This record gives sequence, structure tokens and C-alpha cells, in this order.
Amino acid sequence: MSGFVFSEKPIGIERGEGATLYADDGTEYLDFGASYAVASVGHSHPRVVDAVTEQAEDLLYVQASYPVEARTTLYEKLATVSPPGLDNVWLCNSGTEANEAAMKFARNATGRSKIVATRRGFHGRTLGALAMTWKDKYKKPFEPLAGGVEFVSYGDGEELADAVDEETAAVFLEPIQGEGGIHSADTAYLQRAREVTEDAGAALVFDEIQTGVGRTGSLWACEGAGVEPDILTAAKGIASGLPLGATVCADWIADADPEHGSTFSGSPVVCAAANATLDIIVEEDLPTHAAEMGEYLMESIESADLPVRDVRGQGLMVGIEVKRGANRLLRDLALDEQVLALPAGRTVLRLLPPLIIEENHADRFVDALEGVME
Repeated sequence: MSGFVFSEKPIGIERGEGATLYADDGTEYLDFGASYAVASVGHSHPRVVDAVTEQAEDLLYVQASYPVEARTTLYEKLATVSPPGLDNVWLCNSGTEANEAAMKFARNATGRSKIVATRRGFHGRTLGALAMTWKDKYKKPFEPLAGGVEFVSYGDGEELADAVDEETAAVFLEPIQGEGGIHSADTAYLQRAREVTEDAGAALVFDEIQTGVGRTGSLWACEGAGVEPDILTAAKGIASGLPLGATVCADWIADADPEHGSTFSGSPVVCAAANATLDIIVEEDLPTHAAEMGEYLMESIESADLPVRDVRGQGLMVGIEVKRGANRLLRDLALDEQVLALPAGRTVLRLLPPLIIEENHADRFVDALEGVME
């Protein structure tokens, strides 16, 4: 019997190390998707494995009402590495849950209900987060969804300003849209979002679930624009594949005392993985490495003179817009060249490799792409 939600690929994965996955038949695959940016420090990093093992031997779980060293350390660590002013941490199990919490926290703190989100945006698949997600493909089967969401064009500061009013609880933005095709917001747009939300007394929420923890060349993508949100959400690469999401808030959000909870908030084992992962990212300065490798990768793709329409992104969050179906190219890359990547719509290849890749990994990817596009 197999699962019915995921369409399984004909590659059985047995183990992983660094940027490589090993199939159960011994085939090696270069992983340029990192399971949607999850394996940020590479697969089965020894420090993460040791941290998880040691914590599991001591304590698997106790509810978040009781302080546990691994959880308390992660609270402090996330408050330290988050943008200034975000000192209050809520832990959950996924990016969707982090965005659901952000939605609730903003509505609670403002006493308002309207949410402004963007076209092409993606914020999750549960009913609240799904209501803020643009694509009908994800939403239609489950309507009616949570109400009070208005969509605006991504990157249009004036349209955003027109939409934000005295009824707005929050604006949700991805500094770089991932699922939407790897589209970056410019600094002026993010600054405009900060201005209009402050003027309206609304919360500015940056969804950094895919862009965060070093992927785009800084620890958080919003740092590059010098814009500080009221709420930041993180997940994916924060715990090396163990289920963890985080909603980090300013005092005025947390002080409103939102009524919220979760049975599995801040599992000690997961927190141990996150602490080790964040330590590796900071100590080895992987954001700077991601910036350098991303520049090398994009320049290599462009200089290969491939039949592509565009190469865009920041750090190791790269989109390649192609002239024919992305899914077919992904299939050929996997089966013919043993390279794994991701789609972002029908015409964009999305690259989210581990932050530890080197030039030889980028060269191998470009060679593989040349091989399937000949």
C-alpha cells in the first residue's frame, strides 16, 4: 500500500551525505533541490546527527510549558539572529503553521481582520495560509477558505499602498517569491511596504520560510533591503529536515497575548537539530558562501549559452526560465544525469541546493543541464 497525496518518483532514496543522495540501487544523485531547501547544511551533517542522538537519549519530548535546555537555547538563538526588534519566538512544526500563527497574531494585536497578500505568492496549504496563497490550483478544491484576504500585484508599491487601510491587520510578503517563479522584490518595494504598514498600524509579515537561514546570501533576505518586519516566519532549512517552524514577533505583537497553542511546540529533539544547524550556518558563514556560489552558478549557466529565457535569483535560490516544460527537463535531469532539482510553475527550474555546495557541484549541474537541453 502506498500514500495517496504525493506522486512518488521512481527513485528510492536510502541515505544522504552532503550534497549527495544515494538510491537503494547504489546510484548517486546530486541534490540541487535539498527537498525544498530543507537540507541547508547538507544531508546528515555529523554535528546535527550528534545533537539529535544526544538529545534523544536524554528526552524525546515534554510539553512547552516545562522549560527544556534545547528549547530555551533555541528561543534565545532565534531572537539573537533574527532582525532587530524580533525577540519573541513561537515554535511549531511547519512553515504553514508558522504563517497561520502569524495571521492569528496580527489579527489579535490589531483587532482587525483584513490581510493583504500578493499575486503569485505562496504561504502554505492549511486553510488560513491557503487563503493567502494565490494559485487557484491549490485553493479551488477546498473553498470556501478564510475570508478577508485581498491580493495585489507583487512589486507594485502604489497598488500596495492603496490596498492597506485602517481595516488591515497585516501585509504578507515573500522577499523573494519561490513557488511563484523566483521573483525578487526590490529594496524600494519592501521599504514602501514598511512605510504603509506603519502608517496604517498594520503588521508587516515577511514569509522567509524558503528565503531564510542563509539561503539568499544573508541570514534573512530582508536584511539586504534593510527592512525590519513586525513578524518573520521561518521553517524549511532551520532544522536540517526535522519538522520545525518559527514565528518571530515584535513586542507589540506578543504583548497582545494571543491565545494560541500546539501539542508539539518545540520538540527537544527538533530544537537540538535546529541549534546545531544554526550554529553551523553562523560559524561557517554559509550565507556568504551561498552568495558566492550563487553568483558562480548563475554566471556559469549564463555563459553556457543554453536555450533559456532567464536566469534569476539571489544566493542559492535560483530560477531558470526555460522555453519548454520544466517538468520534462526535471525528469531528464534525474533519470539521465542523476541530478535532482525542482519546478516553480511550468516553465521554471528551481535550484535550492545545500548551502555547502562548491564550484565542482555547480559545474556538474551545468554540464547535466547542457546534456538534457542538447
